[in-house]
Amino acid sequence: MKIDQKIGDGFRIGPVEIGVSAVLAPLSGVTDVAFRRIAKRLGAGLVISEMVASDELVQGSSEAVLRAEGSDIDPHVVQLAGCDPRWMAEAVRVAEGAGARIIDINMGCPAKRVIGGYAGSALMRDLDHACRLIEASVLAANVPVTVKMRLGWDHQTLNAPELAKRAETLGVSAVTVHGRTRQQFYKGQADWQAIARVVEAVRIPVIANGDIGSLDDARHCLSASHASAVMIGRSAVGRPWLVGQIGAALQGRFIPDPEPEIMADIAIEHYEGLLTLYGRDVGIRHARKHLAGYAEVAADSGFDVDPALRLSLVTSETPETVTSLLRQVYARPNRKAA
Repeated sequence: MKIDQKIGDGFRIGPVEIGVSAVLAPLSGVTDVAFRRIAKRLGAGLVISEMVASDELVQGSSEAVLRAEGSDIDPHVVQLAGCDPRWMAEAVRVAEGAGARIIDINMGCPAKRVIGGYAGSALMRDLDHACRLIEASVLAANVPVTVKMRLGWDHQTLNAPELAKRAETLGVSAVTVHGRTRQQFYKGQADWQAIARVVEAVRIPVIANGDIGSLDDARHCLSASHASAVMIGRSAVGRPWLVGQIGAALQGRFIPDPEPEIMADIAIEHYEGLLTLYGRDVGIRHARKHLAGYAEVAADSGFDVDPALRLSLVTSETPETVTSLLRQVYARPNRKAA
């Protein structure tokens, strides 16, 4: 078991110092480079790319390359998924050559399209094969390698401690554990106490993931799991400042919500970043989930976001109109709520 450290002190992944104990999760279709740049600038200790298929990255798929993009982010972390050691090793080299300072291996994704190819959380049903992928990745890498996993495939096989211990032996520098099994998907409550058994099994840092949407959640999770850090996912959609706020608060620093005008600036920066990344037409479609997230968080935060405004925001195909509507989202405090 690793030596206890003070909550919020930050942690290390190999030689890479992470000064804040709150991390942005890799979310497929969500943590694009524009979002990650903003979250990192606003104080997230670490931000991780969307899951990138190893074979597609090696073959130069434009979508895979965009998912792995990390310019202006330090440290840049690329999450790879796959089931073939050869493709994983080659993808590590490609990602590292493009600037990745940390490689994360996805062994936790529960999506059917991923496990159908025997990747993601399907690997928790075959730890020997999971370890072959880890070994190939570590041997190919000149940077730290980490692994993201679930508690197990189901409650009859809670083998995360065993996988984490074997990964550590193979040279992995940190692990992240989502406190659910694959069969749970995202149902029920994440079991933070179960993550503690992984912490007890290894000396490397363990990052706890699942159902962390507030400072109280983060504190309770760290207390229950004894993890080195928390990973925040869906709760950061529509508020990329959240991860930095939680990380600062764990260190005793208070960062208030941005002023409304700054919230609008952030949302517009993200939107325009997506148009630059994907091109106008694809970017407009890709942005809709984010625009819905910004509108939902704004409404929950006391802004008057009526259904008509929200509908216009997520359906408009004119960037100038979207920018104007985002200004409106943060310009109308809800007087009834006040």
